[in-house]
Amino acid sequence: MSYIRKPKFQHPDLQTNDLGFTRRDYEGTLTTLCGGCGHDSISAAIIQAAAEMSLEPHKVAKISGIGCSSKIPSYFLSKSHGFNSVHGRMPSVATGANLANKNLHYVGISGDGDSASIGLGQFCHIVRRRINMLYIVANNGTYGLTKGQLSATADLGSKTKAGDESLYDNIDMATLAIELGASFVARSFSGDKQQLIPLIQAGLTHKGFAFIDVVSPCVTFNNTDLSTHGYKNTWENYVSLGQIDFVPMRKEITTSYAAGKDKEITLHDGSVIHLHKAGKNYDPSNKENAIHHINTHKNNGEIATGLLYINQSNSDFHELQDTVDKSFNELSFHDLCPGNETLQEINHTFK
Repeated sequence: MSYIRKPKFQHPDLQTNDLGFTRRDYEGTLTTLCGGCGHDSISAAIIQAAAEMSLEPHKVAKISGIGCSSKIPSYFLSKSHGFNSVHGRMPSVATGANLANKNLHYVGISGDGDSASIGLGQFCHIVRRRINMLYIVANNGTYGLTKGQLSATADLGSKTKAGDESLYDNIDMATLAIELGASFVARSFSGDKQQLIPLIQAGLTHKGFAFIDVVSPCVTFNNTDLSTHGYKNTWENYVSLGQIDFVPMRKEITTSYAAGKDKEITLHDGSVIHLHKAGKNYDPSNKENAIHHINTHKNNGEIATGLLYINQSNSDFHELQDTVDKSFNELSFHDLCPGNETLQEINHTFK
């Protein structure tokens, strides 16, 4: 993968987090994507989220497949572990890495081709296995790396800049993730960092499989008014279920506001957020309600965004498989080879 190193110089007065790191410490190489690509906004959101959370870079693993979206891990957290896998096979690599070491934060970056076409089967299985990770799909409805063909997530009737029209219904990644058992499902727009950053932070701290479908317009091949994944259409038709904010476990901040009303809240650092509460009829812990909400807005030509579904009581992969508490690289020789007596006990269970 081609890359350009960033200059190492940092201003001595840059703000630092709890670990003494600046935002620059969470950056990666210079981007080689097209100028204005929505994917770079996703990189920036991940950088900001990690810096605010004071994540230790060496405790983060970033994994991707193939495509424009899969170049993103090169652009954030340069001091973290990274693996650029085979096209559509990122879920297998992420599953294996997570099985070997469950004590890392796993961030999977994929695209609508990598996850909804060649990697659709792998995506389905990593969701149903409840791997503890954050899985982000940079969704632009087009195959940008191969010059702009319509992807499987392109809406029926949507057109590319070249005028090609989608003749098929799309694969809705958020609905699919909910159906398959993901315990955290959200959708956002790459141009809305106020919504995207806290969603990423919440996904990173969620126990279980967290999925975020990010509408990320392709400025080269799909930035047209005829595309439902273009900037203009997304800005005009995306509907936020409710702006959320991630507040670390420090001092509790509480507020109350009526359903459907906005509320201004001052956070610990003095910044201000605006919350919008969904109506009383919406319950994000209800699968059927979440899917109905997505489809209702879709039928109206709108894009439902925000935290769509969450299940905080779901077991993750390691609980289901009853794996050891230690990561594989921390297991001693005795842990791996407990001796002949233990081996005989195991063999006896097969009689």
